[in-house]
Amino acid sequence: MEFDELRTRLMPLDTACVCDANKTLRAADPAIGQLRIADSSIRPVRTGLKLVGRAHTIRCHNDFLTVIKGLSEAQPGEVLVIDSQGSNKAVSGGLFPTEATRKGLAGIVVDGPCRDTRTIRALELPYYARSFSSYAGTTTILGETQVPVTCGGVTVHPGDILFGDDDGLVIATVDELVAALPIAEEIQQKEEIMLGRMASGTSLLEMLNFESHWAALEAGESSSLQFTI
Repeated sequence: MEFDELRTRLMPLDTACVCDANKTLRAADPAIGQLRIADSSIRPVRTGLKLVGRAHTIRCHNDFLTVIKGLSEAQPGEVLVIDSQGSNKAVSGGLFPTEATRKGLAGIVVDGPCRDTRTIRALELPYYARSFSSYAGTTTILGETQVPVTCGGVTVHPGDILFGDDDGLVIATVDELVAALPIAEEIQQKEEIMLGRMASGTSLLEMLNFESHWAALEAGESSSLQFTI
């Protein structure tokens, strides 16, 4: 599947449905290339936006010179993924996402502090960060770009796909997401039907196998909770 098609199919989905497409993915080991869920401490600065793009990685520490290098190198549709290695000073502010928007980048993810949140929240660019700090880093240390980095406790390789919404970030290869897509689409469709029926007065329990599932578990039998629509 081409990336443009993958992006088109991901955009209507929630990260929750992609994760539900295979519940074992939540505990997958990033070392073996499985779908990964980034640390929930990395949150969107502005909510209501959807992130889908390829990773353009940056490694730095309390210094944002290499972020400028990554910003200059990144291509349209890519996401700057900044591993600040535990920085306590901001390594990105309002100028970088403004330039990223001008260049057509898909977003910015900072495992570390950012600043200028008022400016960031006025932009349509998905922007995630671990924390905020008014203090900026230096511009004298040469870091690295386009190398494997750590973001949210998982390894991100250049070219990996980042998929994010208000619930968090999912990091995966194209093939991993393609495999999850059909199930995720079915889950989201069923949930939308259920929400519509509940709004019309139908009980949630009428659309789940809750009672039989509970009874099976009480009896020591194998079972799984499922939609019945």
